[in-house]
Amino acid sequence: MALQFIEQVTKNTDSVQERVLSEILTQNAETEYLKRFALNGATDRDTFKSKVPVVTYEDLQPDIERIANGDRSPILCAHPISEFLTSSGTSAGERKLMPTIHEEMDRRQLLYSLLMPVMNQYVSDLDKGKALHFLFIKAEAKTPGGLMARPVLTSYYKSEQFRKRPFDPYNVLTSPNEAILCPDSFQSMYTQMLCGLIMRHEVLRVGAVFASGLLRAIRFLQLNWEQLSHDILTGTLNPKITEPSIKERMSKILKPDPELAAFIKSECSGENWERIIVRIWPNTKYLDVIVTGAMAQYIPTLDYYSGGLPKPCTMYASSECFFGLNLKPMSEPSDVSYTILPNMGYFEFLPHDDSSPITLSKDSPPRLVELADVELGKYYELIITTYAGLCRYRVGDILQVTGFHNSDPQFRFVRRKNVLLSIDSDKTDEAELQKAVENASELLKEFNTSVAEYTSFADTKSIPGHYVIYWELMMKDSSHPPTNQVLNQCCLVMEESLNSVYRQGRVADNSIGPLEIRVVKNGTFEELMDYAISRGASINQYKVPRCVSFTPIMELLDSRVLSFHFSPAAPHWTPERRR
Repeated sequence: MALQFIEQVTKNTDSVQERVLSEILTQNAETEYLKRFALNGATDRDTFKSKVPVVTYEDLQPDIERIANGDRSPILCAHPISEFLTSSGTSAGERKLMPTIHEEMDRRQLLYSLLMPVMNQYVSDLDKGKALHFLFIKAEAKTPGGLMARPVLTSYYKSEQFRKRPFDPYNVLTSPNEAILCPDSFQSMYTQMLCGLIMRHEVLRVGAVFASGLLRAIRFLQLNWEQLSHDILTGTLNPKITEPSIKERMSKILKPDPELAAFIKSECSGENWERIIVRIWPNTKYLDVIVTGAMAQYIPTLDYYSGGLPKPCTMYASSECFFGLNLKPMSEPSDVSYTILPNMGYFEFLPHDDSSPITLSKDSPPRLVELADVELGKYYELIITTYAGLCRYRVGDILQVTGFHNSDPQFRFVRRKNVLLSIDSDKTDEAELQKAVENASELLKEFNTSVAEYTSFADTKSIPGHYVIYWELMMKDSSHPPTNQVLNQCCLVMEESLNSVYRQGRVADNSIGPLEIRVVKNGTFEELMDYAISRGASINQYKVPRCVSFTPIMELLDSRVLSFHFSPAAPHWTPERRR
């Protein structure tokens, strides 16, 4: 049935899109937002495109703030807004709030229901065992008007659909709901890992949402295997696990097993952690993690720990909308393409060219390309219109058309627009990094020192990964250089300047390590420019890259490092939004 459904909607891409737009415009015809553009009940594409502008989050922010503050009138959507999904993108340093409605949960559930039928075509017997998925809820807040604001997966795990889901042999988890829903990240991870070890022979797939999350789980095992092994040996639960619902559930699962405890000790006590995933979970058929976009940087480490197991990326989704799925999930990460399902929302595409960005004017909306009309090989920015009230909204994803399934295009996710650094779900752009450097360099003034040049990279060799900033300093008085303590403090000031998603990763989720500044010798950035010019860059157009990942450049920078400095404390973060 699921595969038939996919065939049906992808054969009729354009007519499904026409129907979806008509449904959205009919449903939301009386909203304040659509009335502003005098559609007068029109539901056709031409009227919609000629009258409704393409917008960013900042354009919608005043309306979103009104809803967040308690205005219940139909502003963006005719249905009541049920909660806000917090995007990993930010505006003015805070997470974006994406309005959603109850019926969107059904649409998301529909997409989830298609994933395993697709996977079953490529991997057999997935109904004969369990999935060790490290799933976590994140901090949530209430808006002044009383609506919840939380990440999309936290919303899903706390929903009736997830908590009271019917038994599905293809989706049996080793992790009990009590562990997934525990807000304490240590207790949650510990319990999920313990259950995964106890059921190790039943595990057929190992995963987390992002590649970075799975690597954190492996690191957790490295740090905690002795206590986990002790629990299994004695059949008693670590006293650090204090959540009553977890303790009750584990009393039914945890029994003394000296043989398993000895096995864990023998595997984890040595120095060699290569292929540890298949050594501990020998029946694992694949890793279930996202490794596209910024997560591609983790592929070599995942291959090391798993012995090169396949890494299918099954779906493409965001807080704004769930988009589609990968119909060839066992393809190499570099070849992953997603088929956008035309029933999930109304999709338009803005042709994208890095060398000549299109500026959008409110007076003359650009002619965007329909889903069925995109061209093979071309790059586009994704624009969405959703049932929950977003109209012609720029998500910020850059996609490339790689092929078609029936009449439906398939896309490679290229990157988020303007994102410079990313370790986990954080996204830091160039303007934020610049501001953070400026704020930190204030501390150097008393030493008559300034930052002459800088660049950065996301260091994912350490777990968790962390931001590394290279600084070349200009000192007016070399006899009075900035102290180590002050340079360490500069790291913390930079962290305090970064957005709330970054700070949450540092403070609450432990998904990002302390920021590092590496001070390099004077003249290093001149050498960087000489190197770039030797490779064909134009001396007139050369700009210092604000983020680097090319190995020879990293080696050049690291060979010139004079000193290393780390943030001495965690930055300030609370779930409440800054007002």
